[in-house]
Amino acid sequence: MLDFWAKTSGTWINVATVLLGTALGLLLTGHLPERMQRVIKQGLGLTTLFIGISMAGSLNQVRGGIVDGVILGLLALVAGGLLGEWWQIEERLAIAGDWLKYRVKGRGRFTDGFVTASLLFCIGPMAMIGSLNNGLVGDARLLTLKATMDGLAAIALTGSYGIGVGFSTLAILLYQGGLSLAAGLLARALPDPASSPPVLLATGVGGLMILSIGLNLLEIGNVRVGSFLPAPFLAPLVYWLAVWLTAAFA
Repeated sequence: MLDFWAKTSGTWINVATVLLGTALGLLLTGHLPERMQRVIKQGLGLTTLFIGISMAGSLNQVRGGIVDGVILGLLALVAGGLLGEWWQIEERLAIAGDWLKYRVKGRGRFTDGFVTASLLFCIGPMAMIGSLNNGLVGDARLLTLKATMDGLAAIALTGSYGIGVGFSTLAILLYQGGLSLAAGLLARALPDPASSPPVLLATGVGGLMILSIGLNLLEIGNVRVGSFLPAPFLAPLVYWLAVWLTAAFA
């Protein structure tokens, strides 16, 4: 039986790298001209676009009965977005960020930094599969790799948004830590998460969301990413429904 540290070690490493990246970002902010900070943010935005496109490619590996993975992803994204708008997730995230900003006397774009970093660090297959591996067998290698990437991203994000980026560690603790501790239950439902069609579909939908974060970072669009948060969780339901309908009408 794994102890608490063995199950959640990757999450704590991830929290440490984001805090370190935020600290470095704060130190560098006062010493870098605005044009250099802009270039760093644009570099992060372009890299985020690449990661999102790569993840979204998982949709091509899924087929729910006779329904193509791209169609399933669209259905999950739209249903999740509508549900998110109904629940006002974007507004609730902003309220949480503003509450933290008031409590810690944050300045500037604190809330934007908290929300953007929380979404970027928690959406994606590395967070999900890495947390499962950590919780099941104590393997923190994937989360350690993710932690390194997140730490570097935190430096760039902090240059634009400030200390709010560091408070995204609360979201990392809740999401990754929770997944790691619940890994035993999830493993029974998904024996091989890395190749499971529902997980691949959720990964593809998450990739589209990360793609939209990249667009926001580059100031190309203003996508309400928070509203789509239910979409990756609805993706497995959409997949199983498509499989059931195909079998029922075959």
